[in-house]
This record gives sequence, structure tokens and C-alpha cells, in this order.
Amino acid sequence: MAEHVIVIGGGLAGSECALQLAARGVAVTLVEQRPESTSPAHHTSDFAELVCSNSLKSTRHDSAAGLLKEELAHMGSQLIECAREAAVPAGGALAVDRKLFSRLVSERIEASPLIEVERREATSIPEGHVVVAAGPLCSDALFSDLARRVGGESLSFFDAAAPIVDAETIDRSIAFSQSRYEEEGRGDYLNCPMTKEEYEAFYEELVSAKRVVSREFEQTDLFNACQPVEEVARTGVDSLRFGALKPVGLTDPRTGRRPWAAVQLRAENAACTAYNLVGFQTNLTWGEQARVFRMIPGLEGADFFRYGVMHRNSFVDAPRVLDETFAIPGTTVRLAGQITGTEGYAEAIASGLLAALNTVADLRGLERVRLPRTSAFGALVAYATDPATTPYQPMHVNFGIVPPLDGPRMKKRERYQAYADRAERDLASYLESRPDLFQAAPSC
Repeated sequence: MAEHVIVIGGGLAGSECALQLAARGVAVTLVEQRPESTSPAHHTSDFAELVCSNSLKSTRHDSAAGLLKEELAHMGSQLIECAREAAVPAGGALAVDRKLFSRLVSERIEASPLIEVERREATSIPEGHVVVAAGPLCSDALFSDLARRVGGESLSFFDAAAPIVDAETIDRSIAFSQSRYEEEGRGDYLNCPMTKEEYEAFYEELVSAKRVVSREFEQTDLFNACQPVEEVARTGVDSLRFGALKPVGLTDPRTGRRPWAAVQLRAENAACTAYNLVGFQTNLTWGEQARVFRMIPGLEGADFFRYGVMHRNSFVDAPRVLDETFAIPGTTVRLAGQITGTEGYAEAIASGLLAALNTVADLRGLERVRLPRTSAFGALVAYATDPATTPYQPMHVNFGIVPPLDGPRMKKRERYQAYADRAERDLASYLESRPDLFQAAPSC
């Protein structure tokens, strides 16, 4: 029988998975519900749509996020290639032009003779080899069928996206271009400076503004990395000033001094015609967003291309219901993406790549992929599938989940560099030991 896999979901994980399977000669049916059915967070029917930020985070070798992207590149990730091709200026981060990125991914999928796309809602998991990469916003019917199969507790958390404004409506006499600690007039961010009085007035309106989900959240309800800006503000008047609005390394050219606080804007595309408000994920009503966010100096006349939204995400209790390859034990069904609780864009891409590799291993009777725990990728998988991980909550890759180093104690930056160097060596050695899966793959 010809090798065939059904991939449910055309997001980051599903797209990477389908492309990797096809590159290894496996026929794929890629099922995507959009545009027949959509979700509260999606705006298009494109493959690999980015629904929150347009940033894949740091590119630094000595950061966990940067290291993960390096590891994905070494493993042949096709979406990381697309992201680099669609990159927009973002300082030390990899940010992309959303539309271009999705188009590049879609072109690869549509060009592959081994990938058949079906635009329909999957309401149940079919027979055969299946990768469920439907994301945390998969349909209720599909998630119910999945929850029935895994027999574990279904969990959820609230996630949020930031608004995007028209670049033409930003007041450049106030907003200035500079990355932190770089020369004035240069840099990949626009900065909206605030005086103490402006910040405090903004803060008061922000914490009292009307919300869409009008309830008090428990800490466990909110994914830490994407907490709404107003919820962060409620923890204290200076919480934003020491967080997303920290002014360190910035100089307001109007005063020659560091502002009291600063809102940073990051380009959404290479043409810099749209900017998103960094760290401004929100649960405010659209009317309140327009009112409150126009209090930010430089945004008084801003037009919003897209308002921020908040939505409920779902994921499975992976350490107790999935094996170390994210498969449902005793089945040919494997999960990938944020539905496993690995939170983040690069993390979703990684899980799609891993799902493809292990599904190929199962089809061909090969040893499954077990990445070194010392790598960023391997540490994340180990965390998400270790029964000792309790309670299980969504996790970005970070150096807190990698095994400690031997030898004398180091300063933080030296320690992170040592983590990264060790990971690079160990992963390279592992990849060399697996030519059955990591040799040059045939072209799609």
C-alpha cells in the first residue's frame, strides 16, 4: 500500500508537517476548514496564517528562541526558510510580512504533486495515519472526538492578539525611529514616548476600560506570554513601565532625554505600511481600543487596520495522554502544534516537523526521533511529554527546561551561551547519526 497520511489543519504545524512528509515521498491529504468554516482569530483562508504577533521572536544564538530557530533550520524546516525570505526589520527578532509569509508557504503546498488539499471541516479523526494539527481553535466536534480518544482532561486558556494601525496615520513628529541603545533616527521600531502625566492618565483609562469578556480572570486562565495589556496593568501602576512600555535605551529626540514610558510599534510588512503595538494584546472592546489607544502620543489620529481580539484556546494534557512523540498510545494518530500545549510560532513549526519525521519512521519501521534533551527542541518535547510535568500549562521554549550544566557556576549570559553551544554540538551529532531521516530529501 502506498504511504499516505492525513494532516488536519493548515496552520504552522500542519503546513510544515505536510511539506516534510511530501519531501520524503509520502502522499498527503491536507484538510483545512477555512474558508468553509473559520475561527474568531483568523482573518484569511491562507495556509500558515499568523493570528497574533508577526514576530517569531529572537534570533540570538544565546537565547532559547533563537536557538530553536537555528535547530529548525539545521533540520530542514521549510517554514523557517519562508520566514527568513519574508522577514521585515525587527532588530534582533525574526518578524515577517504576514501576507508574504503565508503566500510563500501556500505556493510550496500548492506546487507539491504529493499534497492534495481538501477545504472542509474535519469533525472526527479518520482511520489510518493521521496528524491532528488543527490548532487550539479546532472545531468543537473535532476536539470532542479527540478528547474522547485521549480520555484525559481537556484544558484551556485565554489568548489575545494586538491591534495593527495604518502607518500613514502615525504622527511622526512625535513617534521616532530607534531600537533600544541604538542611534537616534535609526532602528527597526517606532517609539511613542510618554511623560509621567501622559502615562498615568493612559493607565487610569486602560484599567477602567470596558472588556469583551467581562469577568475577573484567574492567573491560570491567561497564558502568561500573551496576557492582555490591561490585565498586566492591573498588577500595578508601574507594571507596564517596567514591561512592554519600558523606556530603557531610548532617547526622545524632542527632549534629548529618556521618556517616562514608551510604546513600541513594529512593522507588519516590508513596505512598513502597517505597524502593530508591541505587547498590546487586549480584551478591550473595539470602541474602547480606539478611545484608549489613541491616548498614546503619536497615535491620536491612528486608523486601525485590525483591532486586538481575545479568544479561548484548547489543548490536551499532553504529559498524561500522549507518548514522547506526541502520538496517542496504541494508535496511528499523532498531534502537532499548539493543541499539544507547545505555545509559540516556532514551537508550532517544530512540532509539525517532528510529527512528520516520526510518522515517516512509523510508516517505514524506522527508529523514532528522540532529540537530545540538551537541545532547545528536545527540552521542549521532554517537558511536554514528561508525566512529572504537573500541572501542565502551555510553554514557550526557554532555558529553564534544559538540563543544567556541569562545572562552576556562570553568569547568566555566559551560561546561556554555554547552553546554546552544547545544544548545537549534541544536535549536530544526533542528526549525523540519522541519515535515514535527515539525508537530503527529494524535492517536492
